[in-house]
Amino acid sequence: MSRSIFLRRVNLSGLSPCKIGLTLGKTPCRSGFGKLSTDRMMFNYPTRWVCLLFSLLFVVLFTSAQEQRYRDAIFSKIEKDIYTYSDTLKLDFYTSKVDTAIKRPLLILVHGGGFAIGKKDNPLETGFCTTMAKKGYAVASISYRLTRKGKSFSCDCPTNEKMETFLSVSEDILRATQYLVDRADDLKFDKDNIILVGSSAGAEAVLNTAFMQFRHDFRTLPYEDLKFSGVISLAGAVLDVDYITQKNTVPTMLFHGERDNLVPFTTAAHHYCKETAPGYLVLDGSKTIADKLEVLDTSYTLVFDPEGNHDWANLPYSYTDMISRFVKKSIIDGEHHQTKIKVSSKK
Repeated sequence: MSRSIFLRRVNLSGLSPCKIGLTLGKTPCRSGFGKLSTDRMMFNYPTRWVCLLFSLLFVVLFTSAQEQRYRDAIFSKIEKDIYTYSDTLKLDFYTSKVDTAIKRPLLILVHGGGFAIGKKDNPLETGFCTTMAKKGYAVASISYRLTRKGKSFSCDCPTNEKMETFLSVSEDILRATQYLVDRADDLKFDKDNIILVGSSAGAEAVLNTAFMQFRHDFRTLPYEDLKFSGVISLAGAVLDVDYITQKNTVPTMLFHGERDNLVPFTTAAHHYCKETAPGYLVLDGSKTIADKLEVLDTSYTLVFDPEGNHDWANLPYSYTDMISRFVKKSIIDGEHHQTKIKVSSKK
């Protein structure tokens, strides 16, 4: 024996609180549907089936609310494929083989190491790429020409050689990007939604690649029709913020320690070299970049540590939740945010 259950007509849109009236009838249920009115529907299904239906609905809605693509981990297994994009230069491509999405944002990671050391598959880089791929992104980590291998990139490195290094790495980033774009359909990512990510030397490289396109010495690089939808910099700087304009500005996330003694937080000489040093080269750091984006009314998030140093070239690799929130809101959804977040690496 079961009881009739009455469901009042409700508005379920937006998952807002709903007034669902469940009224137990006093008469035995009959087979089929009961009476229908414009204000109330009576179902004569057994109570246990209705309860089961609501339980399943709750699970679906709860799961959907808890797991959001590009914010949360939605895949458990990620695989890596290795491609040669130019001569001996390779890239690692991270993805879930069961992902059916075909227009995913692509993150391209450029490792640090003073343009002399570092690898695309170091533990920090591998962990970051895997974590972001689990959230549903297509992710690539690239190698590039280490033109300063066995050499200095500090104050004794002539300025013209520093510029040659910057140009060399930007060229490699563009060639790797073009290689991926040419295979966008097969790799299932959106070629109009490519986000550059870089650490230290890699951060300088991605910032210069994204924003120095119209500087005279960068005009010779193979930009073709390549465009970037965002930049994430881990302790980086750019050659000159005056080249960031309405034509090339994009949402940018910047991590930096104010006491970084290698890459300036504001505007200062690279490695704080003296004006008389061969390697004297003024760069605009994260704070100066954020100020310029503020004027241009471009979305940005500046994450800064007043006591932090160049450790912030690596620390943000563990800030994947914060990074994915920025990408989802400011780049994918196009929301406008200009935010400064004060943090501390001290425990």
